[in-house]
Amino acid sequence: MSQKNYYITTTLPYVNADPHIGFALEIIQADVLARWHRLHGENVVFNTGTDEHGQKIYKNAVEAGMDPKAYCDLYAEKFHGLKEALHLSYTHFIRTTDPHHVAAAQEFWNRCAANGDVYKARYQSKYCVGCELVKTDSELDHGRCPIHPKLEVELRDEENYFFRWSKYAEKLLALYKERPDFVMPETRLHEIDSFVRGGLQDFSISRLKEKMPWGIAVPGDDEHVMYVWFDALVNYISTIGWPNDTARFDAFWPGVQTAGKDNLRQQSAMWQAMLMSAGVAHSAQIFIHGFITADGQKMSKSTGNVINPYDLVTQYGTDAVRYFLIGGLPSYEDGDYSKKIFEETYTAKLVNGIGNLAARTGAMVEKYCEGKTPAVQPDRFDTPTFWKDYGAALAAYRFDEATRVLERYVTSVNQAIDTEAPFKKAKEGIDVSPFMYQIAEALRHIAIALLPVIPTAAETMLAQLSVAPETLTLPNATGWGKLMPGTTVTKGAILFPRLS
Repeated sequence: MSQKNYYITTTLPYVNADPHIGFALEIIQADVLARWHRLHGENVVFNTGTDEHGQKIYKNAVEAGMDPKAYCDLYAEKFHGLKEALHLSYTHFIRTTDPHHVAAAQEFWNRCAANGDVYKARYQSKYCVGCELVKTDSELDHGRCPIHPKLEVELRDEENYFFRWSKYAEKLLALYKERPDFVMPETRLHEIDSFVRGGLQDFSISRLKEKMPWGIAVPGDDEHVMYVWFDALVNYISTIGWPNDTARFDAFWPGVQTAGKDNLRQQSAMWQAMLMSAGVAHSAQIFIHGFITADGQKMSKSTGNVINPYDLVTQYGTDAVRYFLIGGLPSYEDGDYSKKIFEETYTAKLVNGIGNLAARTGAMVEKYCEGKTPAVQPDRFDTPTFWKDYGAALAAYRFDEATRVLERYVTSVNQAIDTEAPFKKAKEGIDVSPFMYQIAEALRHIAIALLPVIPTAAETMLAQLSVAPETLTLPNATGWGKLMPGTTVTKGAILFPRLS
């Protein structure tokens, strides 16, 4: 049987400021999916990178007294550094200034133009530099963009190239009807369907070079550069070889895209219409996550209330940050961050839950079974149902529900220890080795389920059970009774130290 391919990509963050936990949420969600599919033996391409063109980046570079490319180099490295800080497993890191991407974006433009979907026109508009999008009056709040309220909305009057978005309304609606799972969750599909039904207006896809020179040159017209959204979206296909390496591209496309809700229109309507125009198959699925808020206010660079993921990792550790972003926030809606909520999640779920179980199990097997796994015993925790529910939650991008399923399983094992009270029975001369097998094997299942979520702690737990993570392939490893008798089990170090 040939190896199955899986492609997952995040959106590309602008390199106009330091990384914040809103993007950390998105890239960790994508990392969980990439790791989950690798556990199933699939060949995974996991793409992320940086979006480096556009007016606000050019403006910031000029204000900093830097060459735009040098400015982008500086910030791109900060985003690339998240790989180590957040223990990410991405395989591709694309920059929209990469020569291959530049060539691909120009070819994409040419194909849209050849299809009759690119034309030149003069227009007047209200433009939010923060969003890099034209805004209608209905999208503004007292004349300002609600996403970037500190920025002045610009009034523009110039001649640009346009993309015939209006031409693709019916095709987009047909796509949404044929693929009810095309955009997840369902509420976001209804939202974009309603938006398209309201009518699509052609959008500008170029900027005058004399006003904004930082962009990819429009083919055949030296006076214009590409609009950042037209250029950047092409990264999803250029990163896997389009248009030159057709064999590699065909092997992995279409894929899965993760995006924040403020990207809904761009990913599920603008990009899909562009793909149709260029003759490229549309994406398989788009998962839209909510914002991270603080006291009900969206975290954003424009409002200045951002949390730097590097700072959180320094204070709490990578696994604590990953677990909170995956399990401590709702997957489909906005989630609120605070130091109190973060620390409560860490203590209840990791210290008192998973960490406590791992320590108890190792200590008891060491004490009552001389540190060796006893004979195999039947499953008492309904483990098949656990795996069924866990897998279903990840398939639906319900990361929060996947962790709830895991936490319920952890609780059931901890409660069984309290009920069985093996420490009392052992004192009475009762053989507790059958129960020791059951909790050690249950811990193996928990550790495997944690590999996509908090890989460092999960690998430590598996080492405690003398199980090598690289030997595990699902679904085979999810069968009960795979922990072999005689295997060494140790207590190990404390996984999650208590907060002082």
